[in-house]
Amino acid sequence: MTRYSNPLRSPRTTAVRGGLLAAAALLLATTTPAPAAATSPGNWLYLTVTRGDTRGTLLLCDPPAGHARAADACAELRAAGGDIGRIPPKDAICTMLYAPVTVRARGEWGGRPVAYERTFSNGCVLAARTGSVFALDE
Repeated sequence: MTRYSNPLRSPRTTAVRGGLLAAAALLLATTTPAPAAATSPGNWLYLTVTRGDTRGTLLLCDPPAGHARAADACAELRAAGGDIGRIPPKDAICTMLYAPVTVRARGEWGGRPVAYERTFSNGCVLAARTGSVFALDE
């Protein structure tokens, strides 16, 4: 029986290693990726609302999920092309009470990065300007 000083270099070890590499190559060659047309960029935003304390949630739009009004928020975002600043303002009568609310959104819409940050004078003005997108408390 022949003894090898380095068992990792023996003919048997080399054959096993070669067989494993061949099996891995065969597995990779037979696995076909999904066609590019079948995958679409995800539409999602991580939203935060700060009114003394900070609350946050992940809004998913394919399908809508994340907070109580996710379906409405996703519909408003779709109509605005994912641009929160382009959501049409709602008719609202808001008091002049100053209770600042800072909102932030980071994520991706239609394959493009989204970054939005703004401070509104109060929650009524926030709701009138951004619709359901930051309605995390409901």
